[in-house]
Amino acid sequence: MTITLYDFALAPSPRRTRIFLAEKGVAYDNVQVDLGSAEQLSDGFRKINPACTVPALKLEDGTVLTENDGIAAYLEAAYPEPPLLGVTPAEKGLVANWNARVVAEGLSAAAETLRNTSKGMVDRATTGPINFKQIPELAERGHARLTAFMDTLNDRLKGRDFVAIDCYSYADITALVLVDFAKWVKIEPTEAQENLRRWHKAVSARPSASA
Repeated sequence: MTITLYDFALAPSPRRTRIFLAEKGVAYDNVQVDLGSAEQLSDGFRKINPACTVPALKLEDGTVLTENDGIAAYLEAAYPEPPLLGVTPAEKGLVANWNARVVAEGLSAAAETLRNTSKGMVDRATTGPINFKQIPELAERGHARLTAFMDTLNDRLKGRDFVAIDCYSYADITALVLVDFAKWVKIEPTEAQENLRRWHKAVSARPSASA
């Protein structure tokens, strides 16, 4: 019996889990949940994840994890090699620190921009079971926040091969997904952000990036 990933191939959030699983070399069953047709809001999927989001990882004992950080914590404990959350106390802190920043300052800003501008999300400005209307001002703020965070990442990567520590980690996974997701709202690393461009090219070449 294997674990099961409830996924949607086009969405950035479950991509983080797929890359993590690929780096760990963990086999799993993949079940696609069609967000385009709102399958995540169906009664059947609500039984799996009442929050109506993907990813959701169903473990062999039936436990369901619905947040990327929880999934990462489980996978790191169950499959320690290669370590993706750091080894030493300092490394663990740095990975958690930078992963949190990428989510809070980057991914949330990109999502804020997209979900408050997309015609297909007029009444779906947030994920989850409750509908919320779009607020154009939030899209403007999200765009500004995301643009600023690209500079932050570029500065962080000066003289570094990886975002958090001296090897590939969960923070790099999240940052890779962010940079690719940002293209959806027409933000890409600029010519001046050479550190970010160099790093993105390198991590995109890893086999797991296509998971």
